[in-house]
Amino acid sequence: MTAMTISKVAKKAGVGIETVRFYERKGLVDQPPKPPSGGYRVYPAETGERIRFIRQAQELGFTLREIKELLSLRTDPATDCADVRERAQTKLGEVTRKIALMKGIQAALEKLIAACPGQGALQVCSIIDAIEAPETTRKE
Repeated sequence: MTAMTISKVAKKAGVGIETVRFYERKGLVDQPPKPPSGGYRVYPAETGERIRFIRQAQELGFTLREIKELLSLRTDPATDCADVRERAQTKLGEVTRKIALMKGIQAALEKLIAACPGQGALQVCSIIDAIEAPETTRKE
């Protein structure tokens, strides 16, 4: 495994240099020390794989805090697969709740759109009226 500059790490991981720096600031990726003789910081080849792991976990909906926990579990020899599974189940529960919320929003919007005549003066727009109405008087 060869050491790489930040630009090579970013390219290998499929991200921009600023993303690598962002992950460094968040403590997800270690920033190598600057060489005393000057020049570029040298990253281990594993950094690219770590960044790909972070990106994939983000695509699955994990937050950076949760990803940091997953990364620490990944390096802890005492960790069992059940620990990771528990976190994935928790994330699935959150996603399921968000989907239910979004379906409720979808139904409310569909109802508003269906009730709208689609023409006429803005002053009598049923969608605007529904949005402006106090929450206690809105029809679900």
